[in-house]
Amino acid sequence: MTLTIASQFAEAFNERLRQLPLRPRVIAAPRDQPWNAAAEADILLVGPTNAWLTSCRQASPDGWPGKVRWVFSWSAGVDGYPRWLLDAPFVTCGRGVASSDIADYVIAAIYQHSKNLEAARVRSRAQWQFRPVGSVVGSTIGILGFGTIGTQVASRARALGAAVIAVRRRALPSNIDGTILVDDPAAVVAVADHIVVAMPLTSATHKLVDARLLAHAKPSAHLINVSRGGIIDQHALIAALDDGRLGFATLDVTDPEPLPEGHPLWTHPKVRLTPHISTASIARVSSSLFDKFAADLARFAHGEAPPDLVDPVAGY
Repeated sequence: MTLTIASQFAEAFNERLRQLPLRPRVIAAPRDQPWNAAAEADILLVGPTNAWLTSCRQASPDGWPGKVRWVFSWSAGVDGYPRWLLDAPFVTCGRGVASSDIADYVIAAIYQHSKNLEAARVRSRAQWQFRPVGSVVGSTIGILGFGTIGTQVASRARALGAAVIAVRRRALPSNIDGTILVDDPAAVVAVADHIVVAMPLTSATHKLVDARLLAHAKPSAHLINVSRGGIIDQHALIAALDDGRLGFATLDVTDPEPLPEGHPLWTHPKVRLTPHISTASIARVSSSLFDKFAADLARFAHGEAPPDLVDPVAGY
């Protein structure tokens, strides 16, 4: 039996799918209402587009999930979809496909903040004088969320001579030597020189980084968010920066995206704001995503459950 895949991905990606040994039938999912493809598709390939975002407060469409047996989201997080999406028999995500790129962004932000070579740059003999710079070696990197992104950050940090402490919801051991795992976010924040937010956005993590949690931070601490803007209480963050209770913030995500004109985070002197670019290596991520889906599809076609299932209760 030929599998029908309804895809929101680019046509070049879809054409590669058609050339797989299974020779699936690949059609384009409707742009405005991609869920309508459930009437004829066995598999739905989706991304958190505006169509899904605007449907988050709408009731489940009639007949959903229809013929669909598997929904695959390219994003690791599923917070950009309506809850009824999870009513499909299988919902999986692209967990891990962009983790290396995001971890590289985190390490770049840490070095940029610690060394700040541009600020130390000299342009004349008169400026040639000693200026101290920070060190990554011997620093402590705290990670809130120890999934694929968190472990990639930890691996790099340990190789660079930093200590790593992380919090993880699931009681799983760390495969990164020297990483300390705890179950209290405050314990991470209290000792970290760099605080990395790398957890999914769920009802349990919404505004987890609030005034109470930030009160545990070192005044010199550097907060980095590469997850979702909604995990941070942005009013509390600004207050902590203004009051000197937090040193700096690198934010690749905000709530909402983009921020409204005039929002203080645009121009705050202690904030580096980037436009959600930590996964910007599009060609490499797309290639990894294709390889992952192709492998998952082969398993599904042989009657196996695809990996990286989203837990409907936990929301990731």
